Formats: sequence, C-alpha cells, structure tokens
Amino acid sequence: MENDKTSREGRELNISRTLNAPIELVWEAWTNPEHIAKWWGPDGFTNTITTMDMVPGGEWNLVMHGPDGTDYKNKSIFKEIIPFKKIVYEHNTSPKFLTTIEFEAQGEKTFINWNMLFESKEQFIQVVKTFKADEGLKQNIAKLDVYLEGMKTH
Repeated sequence: MENDKTSREGRELNISRTLNAPIELVWEAWTNPEHIAKWWGPDGFTNTITTMDMVPGGEWNLVMHGPDGTDYKNKSIFKEIIPFKKIVYEHNTSPKFLTTIEFEAQGEKTFINWNMLFESKEQFIQVVKTFKADEGLKQNIAKLDVYLEGMKTH
C-alpha cells in the first residue's frame, strides 16, 4: 500500500491554514474557474483556464502565465470531489504529483489542509529547489486568503 507513512516520507509538501471565510465561500473560490483563475499560483502569475470539469475523471487544463512572460501548461485529472470536504487531483504534466485539499468548516472560518505528493524524493527535492514549490504554495494560499476577503465584501 502506498498510504503508509514511510513511503510518503521525503516526497510530500504540506500546508495547513485557517482561512477567515466560511466554507461555502472557500469552496466557491476553489471550484469556480472564474474565481480560481484570479488567485491561483505564486505571486506575479496570471492564469487562463480552458477546462475545469470537477467530477472524478474530469480534466483541469490551466495555463499559468509567469511574470517573465513564460507560459506553463498544466493538465490535471480530478480523482475525488466531496463537496465542502475534499478535492483530489493528479497533476499529469511534469512534475507529476497528487494533490489533496481537505476543507473543514469552523464556524465562520475554514481550516484547509493542502498536500502535494510527488512521485519520488528526488523529484520532490528538484521541484522544491528549482521551482521553490514550498514558497509558491505559501504564496498561493496567502493569495487565496486575500481573495476571499474581497469576495466577502461583495
């Protein structure tokens, strides 16, 4: 089984955060392509989403536009969607990884746990060193937090 702790060790990135927004709003920001395009990715990135079919087996095609003008094509396949609880998708373009985002309502706030599991320790190290994926993930969640504040005031 892949799920035992030792096989995951050294190849996963994890971040947890309590967001200052109710779960309905957080879910909307995560599942509506018009919203996700506005906050996804590290600082300075913009996005074009061509497909976001949030059903098991559905495709998510996204182009991230870097601040230097480089386009990064991303193709993922949704594996599991449990409304207001969990989103699991497999990122199929290099680098390959499995992402699990868990959501937990806490009154008017939402706790989220975001996990990225890479194919190997080597790949994990490369992605963190080359692309600074750990810092990118922190920026991504900070951008979501700010975006949610804007959603709450509308």
